[in-house]
Amino acid sequence: GVGKQGSFLLRGFMNEPDTQVVAICDIDKRKLQKAMEQAQAFYANRPGGDESAIKAYEDYREVLDRKDIDAVVAALPDHWHALPACEAAKVGKDIYCEKPLANSIGEARAMVTAARRYGQVFQTGSMQRSNEGFRFACELVRNGYIGQLQKVTVNVAGPPEYDYILPAEPVPDYLNWDRWVGPAPWRPYSSVLAPPMEDERWARWRYYWDFGGGGMTDWGAHHFDIGQWGMGMDDTGPVEIHPPNGKDIAALTYKYSNGVIMTREEGPVNGVLFSGTEGEVEVNRGYLRTKPTSLLRVRLKPSDIRLYRSDNHFADWLHCIRTRSKPICDVEIGCRSVSVCHLGNIAYLLNRSLFWDPVSETFRGDDAANRLISRPYRAPWQLVS
Repeated sequence: GVGKQGSFLLRGFMNEPDTQVVAICDIDKRKLQKAMEQAQAFYANRPGGDESAIKAYEDYREVLDRKDIDAVVAALPDHWHALPACEAAKVGKDIYCEKPLANSIGEARAMVTAARRYGQVFQTGSMQRSNEGFRFACELVRNGYIGQLQKVTVNVAGPPEYDYILPAEPVPDYLNWDRWVGPAPWRPYSSVLAPPMEDERWARWRYYWDFGGGGMTDWGAHHFDIGQWGMGMDDTGPVEIHPPNGKDIAALTYKYSNGVIMTREEGPVNGVLFSGTEGEVEVNRGYLRTKPTSLLRVRLKPSDIRLYRSDNHFADWLHCIRTRSKPICDVEIGCRSVSVCHLGNIAYLLNRSLFWDPVSETFRGDDAANRLISRPYRAPWQLVS
């Protein structure tokens, strides 16, 4: 995909040394042509680059059929993440998949299963982990510099629209709309979902349940991810999820087995706020604030926990491909973080408290909630991990 985010990733990977882009794929012919022109111009002016090596595709399966391709990047609407990622793993290709990892908890687990079964290096695009400020904030929390952690406050927008209400529009001749819908429920074309490339706004498919998870997954895959990192919960998740009820629960609240709570709130907190018995750390892109302010001057001791250091999300993945090691935001981490997002959306949808087993990844005694862990696919698409 070479929409706004895909084009950003294309530029990023083209600038990485010892790497050559050889295939670009999109179901929007105009976006594909523009990306091809940009990539060919880049490699024509890069020493050792080969602009003639780049081929254009509409069907991602033709890309996966190529034996000379080592790795693929998936930058698609959320409902299109799992299928190509799992199929790429099956044919021996390493994967970089944009956040949020998947459009359901079941899809996310299938992606982990595929990556592990076929031994592929899989980076989730939650890029804040490759930022020094977020890493240092989490190290302060993990090492007890704010005392015992009590609460994590996350500021992201809310759940998606659960009902599809957009009127049908004529399908542009440059767009394969059936392929765009793919495994999701069939919906008529709307420029709200797939705007022309001249539109500077981000496409709003992410705000409709069929295709995305609203702000909960769009930004939650960044900020809840940092919350999980700071808590040391990369391999697990909450055990209780409580939606706001207008009474004693003011905000969506997650409770973890160690007693720490994480809330989703809209207000003065911008980004992620960690609150402990002896201080606070608030972090977002571009700033880091602490109480007391002296925490900003902390120099970690040799005995302190040091988190995985990455200063470049792209380079980290490429390094791990060459060394066959796990990247900073491995697929399991991406799975656990997006699960937090989806758990919140399910609680919003059902409008009641949920009790989650992060080991079995099922809701305890709740058939209605368990039916929402996965989503049915529109024929003929099938997810095989």
